[in-house]
Amino acid sequence: MTLLTAHEVSETESRPRTVEWRWPLQRRSLVILAGWISPALLLLAWYWVTRAQLFPEQIVVPPSVVWDAFVELKDSGELQMHLHASLFRLFSGFGIGVVSGVLFGVGLALSQTIRAYFGLLFEALRQVPTLVLIPMFVLFFGIDETLKIVIIVKATFFPVAMATQEAVRTIPNQYLELGKVYQLKPLTWFSKIIFPATLPPVLTGIRIALSRSWLILVAVELMAADSGIGQMMEMARQMLRLDIVMVGVILTGLIGFGLDKGLRIIERLFSRWKPVEIST
Repeated sequence: MTLLTAHEVSETESRPRTVEWRWPLQRRSLVILAGWISPALLLLAWYWVTRAQLFPEQIVVPPSVVWDAFVELKDSGELQMHLHASLFRLFSGFGIGVVSGVLFGVGLALSQTIRAYFGLLFEALRQVPTLVLIPMFVLFFGIDETLKIVIIVKATFFPVAMATQEAVRTIPNQYLELGKVYQLKPLTWFSKIIFPATLPPVLTGIRIALSRSWLILVAVELMAADSGIGQMMEMARQMLRLDIVMVGVILTGLIGFGLDKGLRIIERLFSRWKPVEIST
């Protein structure tokens, strides 16, 4: 039987831990690097197509021309103006839609009266695509800011209300019964039971609603607006400025990606949020 010295034992014990520590870091780095491969390949393909002149420049604009258009719009202040208009509409309508959707979803899940009077109407209106309502909303609200905000409220309200309703229904009955026994006030009921138990799934609904609202807003601005990213793209299309159109397309994708990524981070932070247990 071979005896190991203290130095050999310590070296043997420390070696696996070094491998286990380095491998996740290397794997994470590879995953991050792999995520940039497809955008880089797309950019290279775009550059090669324009360099080889496979299509006229009026159809496929070179990346350098798109960059010059971006700098031109930024230096003139036009880009900031359109971005401010679009984001103001987005967050105004989104905030109203989230608050009203959460409150209605809670009421729909807990109140039989609300379900009896509004349940069927809610399910019917939820199936109507938002873009289909644009012509009717234009007749009611014109093409001013009210139209865009109402459209965003509609696009946000239904996914958030649906997610809230489903989340409240999954709350264990003992929490709701204890809340009734202790006769909790509505604010305490919401902050101590409803809010912690439903936050993770509701955040998922909010994230989906935000991405959908951003896309719908740009579509509305393309059709009926006097400012905003969508309107900037539409005016550029009419003037055959495809470089500006590409700037709008890229910005729309990057902003949508950033909004979704930010909410995903918040969603992970609250993924372990559990209801507060009420001691008997």
